[in-house]
Amino acid sequence: MNTLVKRTTLIVRSCERSLAFYRDVFGMTVYYDDQIELGGVGLAAGKKGDKTHLVIMQAQDPVIGMIGLLEFTEPRLPEPARRERLGIGDLVFVMQGDDAQGVYRRAIRFGARIHAPPHAYHVRGAQGQTLSMTTVSVWDPDDYFIEFNQRHAE
Repeated sequence: MNTLVKRTTLIVRSCERSLAFYRDVFGMTVYYDDQIELGGVGLAAGKKGDKTHLVIMQAQDPVIGMIGLLEFTEPRLPEPARRERLGIGDLVFVMQGDDAQGVYRRAIRFGARIHAPPHAYHVRGAQGQTLSMTTVSVWDPDDYFIEFNQRHAE
């Protein structure tokens, strides 16, 4: 069996605001942007005829690692409670790039909530080696949690 995880889709308050966050903080680009009317079968949210806006953001890889931003436009979904801590059922996005300090500065400029500023982090890798990185943790505009890592050579 050959399985890839191509995309994770987030239900968001505003596609425009979330698009700006992933574009301006992480440098992702728009891969897809369209209005979709739900058929009422495949998605465990909304009902047949509900209107949505879907934007798919793309990182460097042309196939995997995409983030979908799904806004329910008609009718709107109720506002969720703000999360301060993660629990069962929550997501942790782990991203990797070469500019943790820049991600931190851009996230602050955007107005994102910062959980942890850039700090040194060491973890044992899958092959037993020590991985050294700088890590910054932020919440996106809809309270999804992101850990951004910049690896350093050993």
